[in-house]
Amino acid sequence: MPKLLRRQKQKNKREWKMDILYRSTRGDKKGYTASEAIIKGLCDDGGLFVPDSFPVFDFDLNELPSLDYKKTAFMVMKEFLTDYTDEELLNCINRAYDEKFDDKEIAPLVKKGDQYFLELFHGKTIAFKDMALSILPHLLTTAMKKNNDNREVVILTATSGDTGKAALAGFADVPGTRIIVFYPKGGVSRIQELQMVTEKGKNTKVIGVWGNFDDCQSGVKAIFNDAALKEELAGKGFEFSSANSINIGRLIPQVAYYVFAYGRMVKNGEIKAGDKLNFVVPTGNFGNILAAYYAKRAGLPIGKLICASNENKVLFDFFKSGVYDKNREFILTSSPSMDILISSNLERLIYFTCGCDAKKNAELMNSLATTGKYELKDDMKEELKDFYGEYANEDEVFATIKAVYEDTGYVIDTHTAVAATVEKKYRAAVKDDNKCVIISTASPYKFTRNVLKAIGREDGEPDDFKLVDRLCELSGVRVPNAVEEIRNAKILHDTVCKVNEMKETVRSSL
Repeated sequence: MPKLLRRQKQKNKREWKMDILYRSTRGDKKGYTASEAIIKGLCDDGGLFVPDSFPVFDFDLNELPSLDYKKTAFMVMKEFLTDYTDEELLNCINRAYDEKFDDKEIAPLVKKGDQYFLELFHGKTIAFKDMALSILPHLLTTAMKKNNDNREVVILTATSGDTGKAALAGFADVPGTRIIVFYPKGGVSRIQELQMVTEKGKNTKVIGVWGNFDDCQSGVKAIFNDAALKEELAGKGFEFSSANSINIGRLIPQVAYYVFAYGRMVKNGEIKAGDKLNFVVPTGNFGNILAAYYAKRAGLPIGKLICASNENKVLFDFFKSGVYDKNREFILTSSPSMDILISSNLERLIYFTCGCDAKKNAELMNSLATTGKYELKDDMKEELKDFYGEYANEDEVFATIKAVYEDTGYVIDTHTAVAATVEKKYRAAVKDDNKCVIISTASPYKFTRNVLKAIGREDGEPDDFKLVDRLCELSGVRVPNAVEEIRNAKILHDTVCKVNEMKETVRSSL
């Protein structure tokens, strides 16, 4: 695909750099700069933005152990977000990864027993979504200035539990933005819900939906694709964008923590620079593990990308058979952020399995929309060789939480336990000497009831915050501010709607 060569400003220190443009997975041939793609969020034809080529990391792997998180993030993001100057990127990074993270490492890597955990829950809302949603508002507002766009950006987001609060925290009271979050009423943990419905930001709106996450996600996409509504609101000075991982500005920052983890494994003497490293990722919407795939495509020595599913194992079945089929029972599990049957970001991978044939990809996505399924041909299945799918049932998840605690004193949440279970299954089933890093996506304090139930200390206690204090005593880890601040907070958002009322709710909110 065509590229643009341009000379950066001298202070940028990136002269004659090849620009990466972003194009739709479904056929729109226009190339957008990174900043333009971040503003739009979703393509006009309903597709997702993908890079027209992958950069090749130009850093020496031996450098990584000496780099802190900010420097690592800059080295990664500058390769993908090529129309941002160094000064702009560094400003975004420094404002994102600051004192709101409670660990100076930002994403500490810990070893417990014979397993390695990358803790991505030290941000403001104690979930991995903070890693990208701390920087997205800065990338977006910078993009608006770069493109002389004076409209007010309306962030529409569907959440299965964690994205919602992280997006609300990131965009709360950011000038020139509003944010509307939809979540499945009854489909998130009590702590997750309280984090959202007590949000104080004056530009925020939280709406419960009588449905599941897939309903919320499909409803948001329908709003994005409603040309008449977009035109109506554009006339009032509004521009829709997204904070979900369908926004490329969410996905690219996530690439950085895989590179950082690799550097920390080298620094700790667990691997040598150049060795392959596996990652085990608890997966629902596929964005988190897709970021690891992007890191591998850009040159990070990754072995297998191990996709860990819960009992909603649509991705496990897909990687086993090449058939994606959402026509199945939707199961509410103890890992609600993974209770998803339509993994939106998988489309970005499917686009590459199609040989970047947008027409072929669009046909598969249309089949998913009309029949609930699609099937890859044999040559396309070959492109999935980087991935390995496995799942954990509820009994296994609870047993893993208990075993890790009893063996090491370390407490993990239910989503991390899915990945920890799958990591052991992978090592038992596959002769692979490469070490594995488990992506730990949330603090156990977000899912206190189920964590304590697994350990045998829940005892039917009805008060969630008494359980929080009990977990503090048990783990020796102080209660995060994210939980303390909602203990007695006033509920400020109590709107609930049906799926078919989402569009009108947005209109009335604006």
